Amino acid sequence: MSSNKIKYLKWVALATCIIMFLATFGGGVVTRTDSGLGCGREWPTCNGKLVPAHTIASVIEFSHRSVSALAGLLSIASFVGFLLFCKGRRDLKFFSFTTLLFVIIQGIMGALAVVFSQSAAVMALHFGFSIIAFASALIMTLGVWQMDRDYRKPTEVIPVTRGFRNLVWGTTIYTYIAVYTGAFLSHATTNGIKLFAGMPPLSLHQAAAGILVVLILALAHVSYRHHPRHKDIRVLGVITVVLVLLQGLIGFSLLAVTRPELYMFVVLGHMIVIALLFAVLSYMSYRVWSLSPRADKLPPAVHSS
Repeated sequence: MSSNKIKYLKWVALATCIIMFLATFGGGVVTRTDSGLGCGREWPTCNGKLVPAHTIASVIEFSHRSVSALAGLLSIASFVGFLLFCKGRRDLKFFSFTTLLFVIIQGIMGALAVVFSQSAAVMALHFGFSIIAFASALIMTLGVWQMDRDYRKPTEVIPVTRGFRNLVWGTTIYTYIAVYTGAFLSHATTNGIKLFAGMPPLSLHQAAAGILVVLILALAHVSYRHHPRHKDIRVLGVITVVLVLLQGLIGFSLLAVTRPELYMFVVLGHMIVIALLFAVLSYMSYRVWSLSPRADKLPPAVHSS
């Protein structure tokens, strides 16, 4: 692969990841400001116009649509780029595809939510799909930058155990479940839902969050103590602890904040941190897969630490 081609892949993937994060953040802003119907029940037009009226709700909703559309275009550019220039890397082509796929899915769900009223559970799933799209974009981005470093300076392959790999995968899957309980709580509060599966949505989310903290602490301990030769794994473990503790701190502060305008920013911070945590865990899952004993399906360059 020529240096120009890999440079294109690196920067288009990075741009996709950044815009994807902004689209995820924008979705949270739309929800917290109740701007989902800022353009009326119309899509893709906004109150019958291509350019919205100058109301706060319409500008917020229209801006989110614009960023999401840009994320879609960049996802297409990334997918085509990996298909053309990265033919030997099925893993990175797969994540470029999942990025595009989930951008399309969450875009369709967003459009349907505007045209037709959706339940709290469906809207929570919409957020869940958006963070999968962001996580896929992050894996694609870090993967291609890692590939470039490996081609420049190959390093020794040091496999990880299947037990550790399964621990990372299990924690990542559970994190997604915990994310869903939080997203459901947000929409349930907006829609006045008191119980879900016999539990108040808040209690359900708090229980899920407590278990998540324990899992992350255990994962970080194993990552740091038992993998001294995997610097990236150790760093990722530390990052997950910082993020989950920050998430817990923000979560507790939500119970104390009473000013509506401040509450909105705290909720957005809560949403951003959990999206980052899931994305980091997703990349960690990819790394332990590439370092697992049976990862001979990937080129040697992927196996560096």
